[in-house]
Amino acid sequence: MRGLIFDFDGVIADSEALANTVLAEAVTALGLPTMLDDSLTRYVGKRAAEVVAAIESGVGRPVPDGFADALQAATLERFRIDLREVEGASAFIARFASMPRCIASSSSMERLRLCLDVLGLAEMFGNNVFSADMVARGKPSPDIFLLAAERMDVAPALCLVIEDSPGGVRAGVAAGMTVIGLCAGSHVRNGHAERLLEAGAHFAAANWVEVAAIVTPLIAMPA
Repeated sequence: MRGLIFDFDGVIADSEALANTVLAEAVTALGLPTMLDDSLTRYVGKRAAEVVAAIESGVGRPVPDGFADALQAATLERFRIDLREVEGASAFIARFASMPRCIASSSSMERLRLCLDVLGLAEMFGNNVFSADMVARGKPSPDIFLLAAERMDVAPALCLVIEDSPGGVRAGVAAGMTVIGLCAGSHVRNGHAERLLEAGAHFAAANWVEVAAIVTPLIAMPA
C-alpha cells in the first residue's frame, strides 16, 4: 500500500451527529418531525442536492427558496462552535505522515476547508483535499477516489481508503482499493460494522488504534 485516502465526515471530523442535528431541526421546522436518528438514516452519505430531494419527497412539496443556503450556514456555524475530531484521527495522520495522503469527501469544499481550519488539520493535507463537487458522480460511484489516486500519483490498487458509510465503502471497492470501515464517530449505531462489511469493506475497525494495527502490516508488505 502506497497511499491513504480519508473520507472526512465521521472519519476525521466528528461532524455527522452535529450536522444531522441541525438538519433534523430544519426538517422538523418544515412540518416533518425528525429526530437525529431519523436524519442519520435518511440523509447520511448523500450530496447536498440529494438531501434536498429526499427532504422534498418526505414533506411532499419543494423546500422554500434559500433553504439549502440557510441550512449550510447554520451547519457551518454549529461546526465553528462545537466541532471536534474523531478521537485519534490526528495522531493516526501524524503517525503515517510519510505516506501520500488526501481527503476524498462528499462534502463541499467550503465545508471541508472550514472544518479543517477549526480542527487545526489544514496543513496536514494542503491541496490534497477533494470534494465530490469536483467529479460528475458522487459516492457510491468511484469517481472521487479515482481522482484522488490520480492526483496523488498512486495506483488505485495501492490505495487504502478509510470510510464510515456503506456508500463510501462501495465507492472504494468499485475503485479497486482496499477499504477499512471505521466505526468511531459519535453517529455510529449498533450494527454499523456489519453494514460496512456487507457493503464490501475488507476490514472493520472500532477506533483509530485498530485502524493503525490494520494499516501497519499492509504498508510493510512488498509491492
